Amino acid sequence: MPYETELISENECKSFRDRYDEEGLFSAKADINGIIVQFFTSDRDHIDMWRDNFYAASDRVRAHARLYCITDKEEPESKLYFEPATCTAFLFNFDYYGWVKSIALGIAGYILEGTHDTYSVHGAAIDVDDVGVTLIAPSKTGKTTQSWGLLRADNSSLISDDWYFVTFGNGRPKVTGSEKNCYIDADIGDVWEEYKPLVKNVKFDNKGRGIANVRWVTGESSVSQGCSLRYVILLQRNTFEKEVVQKIDSHRALEYLMSADLCNPHQIVRDPFRSTLRANFFKKLFEQCEVYMVNTTGTPQETQAAIRKIVGVE
Repeated sequence: MPYETELISENECKSFRDRYDEEGLFSAKADINGIIVQFFTSDRDHIDMWRDNFYAASDRVRAHARLYCITDKEEPESKLYFEPATCTAFLFNFDYYGWVKSIALGIAGYILEGTHDTYSVHGAAIDVDDVGVTLIAPSKTGKTTQSWGLLRADNSSLISDDWYFVTFGNGRPKVTGSEKNCYIDADIGDVWEEYKPLVKNVKFDNKGRGIANVRWVTGESSVSQGCSLRYVILLQRNTFEKEVVQKIDSHRALEYLMSADLCNPHQIVRDPFRSTLRANFFKKLFEQCEVYMVNTTGTPQETQAAIRKIVGVE
């Protein structure tokens, strides 16, 4: 885990709220796939990024979950306390917005999977000429680079570059995005030159990342709310593996994902019930899609060519 998580009682939650509600924190609400998450912080930059990052929720709508981001020298660094009954989280001494927004997504996912049969994937999803494609990968294997590379294909639109939600019904799994705008790396324009104008308009934080509106360079229609999913592409970076592309079955796909903690370090609650729920979801997802393993040891351009060959685009 990138940070330490501890579940707390309702009494402990009330004690924290009594302590910090009087501090005059900035506040904003986000609509994350119908779940309203209210964010409290003393960091003006973080509240501005939150407002750019997520779809806004009406101030007249009460929150389903609350997220307090607090700087307190008496508390540990990067410590998350979560109270499941009220879905209230306290993030102490977090200076990285990427974790803040991922925890918000994790809490929304916690609510949706438990009560609405809607499941989270920490991955990218792109509609390529009306064909849904997802890239799921451990950190540092090229997921963001390759998803933004695929977005350059004709008739492509972005569902999400980081986190999306899945429901099942008739036909293929249905995918829905989670964020209004993306939290990107400053070097995305170094790999794909088409995005250099995008980088110029972004205010980057102390981690070299910032909120970007891809519509600035690819047009309003380049972002879609959802699609049906056909291809699942799992990425690995394995120097001992000679094959770049392998079509794999659902059993092997699930085995790989489970060995990588579902490629999601932001599973807020990890009890046996939730773990079984998530494993069963991914098993069903893989059974209903075509699944491939792609090794990303080559250049970004070589990997992109392999992915496009799978999907059937130039």
